[in-house]
Amino acid sequence: MANKQNVDAIMSDLKARKFKPVYILMGEEPYYIDRISDYIENRVMSPEERDFNQTVVYGVDTHASQVVDMARRFPMMSEYQVVIVKEAQNVRNWDKLEKYLEKPLETTILVICYKHGTMDSRKKFMKLAAAKGVVYQSDRLRENAIPAFVDDYVRSKNGQIDNKSKQMIADFIGSDLSRITSEIDKVLLSMPDSQRVITPEVVEKEIGISKDYNMFELRSAIIDRDILKANRIVKYLDNNPKTASIYAFLPGLFSFFQNLMVAHYTDRSERGVMTALGYKSEWFVKDYMKALRMFSAMKTMQIIHQIRVIDGKSKGIDNPNTTPGDLLKELVYFILH
Repeated sequence: MANKQNVDAIMSDLKARKFKPVYILMGEEPYYIDRISDYIENRVMSPEERDFNQTVVYGVDTHASQVVDMARRFPMMSEYQVVIVKEAQNVRNWDKLEKYLEKPLETTILVICYKHGTMDSRKKFMKLAAAKGVVYQSDRLRENAIPAFVDDYVRSKNGQIDNKSKQMIADFIGSDLSRITSEIDKVLLSMPDSQRVITPEVVEKEIGISKDYNMFELRSAIIDRDILKANRIVKYLDNNPKTASIYAFLPGLFSFFQNLMVAHYTDRSERGVMTALGYKSEWFVKDYMKALRMFSAMKTMQIIHQIRVIDGKSKGIDNPNTTPGDLLKELVYFILH
């Protein structure tokens, strides 16, 4: 959770109005980039000050030399001016920042949002930015870290959520943090302040994830070798493709068995598996502990291979007419037999 710790430190300084002259926010995870830049855009100055002292531009319409010219302006009747460059990955020649960053204006807060990639840290302007301001790299959270993210976010909103609900949300939405927080906000808004507890029933009602027919329940059925339950879930999914589909379930199954392979070749104690997989709660490794007894390392490897085969077929590779529902049935049968 290095991302979160860095963001917390940056946000703490921003809230204390300890501003830096430059913020370079980059990386594959846009959620944290947006969180920092949105705070600066909406909270540093009053609405009246923003009219003359805040400039927001987009990379596709901007040159680096123009950004430097904007940064060199002085504020009007305000302590600071803010310059925010969104979609900065579309700007070329960021080296032009070098001379400005040698002596940046203390009255300018320059924010560069470079999403879905990173700037070259070997460049001189990047070294200057790191020395004079903030260079933050926002990496994608590992899937194993998503339940903890869900828990932290719910708690930050003065709510509570149980472990199954965390896993349901993580399985259904994946690593799209912006969508996760949006769905959680929607759920919490529907609840009275005195009863902000998210349960599987609440998740089903407000987000639309069935509490009985979901990735979590299918995985549990597979681990328990409950063939009847597994087939019931697959049949439900086949009959309700708008609720979920093979395309939503394959990544979850692949991730589980990939993690199980890691668990096979580590300290197979509960604590050892927790450490190897990066979980912070025993609850999230109980399925792996059970699966270690159910699936040998060889079978686990065969399942991973079969998931890849089914994934290819679901995309039309060597598959003239098998339906997604039948492909999922084929995969579950392979896993359980």
